[in-house]
Amino acid sequence: MVRAGHLPREKELCSEESFYFHLLDDTPPEDAIPLAFPELDQQLQPLPPCHDSLESMQVFKQHCQIAEEYNEVKKEIALLEERKKELIAKLDQAEREKVDAAQLAREFEALMEENRTLKLAQSQCVEQLEKLRIQYQKRQGSS
Repeated sequence: MVRAGHLPREKELCSEESFYFHLLDDTPPEDAIPLAFPELDQQLQPLPPCHDSLESMQVFKQHCQIAEEYNEVKKEIALLEERKKELIAKLDQAEREKVDAAQLAREFEALMEENRTLKLAQSQCVEQLEKLRIQYQKRQGSS
């Protein structure tokens, strides 16, 4: 008994079999439908519908919508992965800059301490030089 809008089971099997044979032997039949979503894996491709079956057409349409959503999610994941890499690179750069800044701060403190020490040594040398001049002038004046 054939229901309205449905093919006999044998015809459905024939079209399914030809499709599955196509998947197995990689030889496209004359009426092969091109891949609806070329970027989708073969096993995720929507199967061609039986055009005489409303249910088959609805399932095909639903599968196409799901495949589109899957592609969108995949693209979004790829974009998020790329953004994640960018953020990790920025974080690494910030960490290096933080380490560099800390190193520069330590170097600055060391140089400031060295500067204070050198200024003190210079002032002591100036005092000593002044004392030597005074002594030299006293010797010159007494001779």
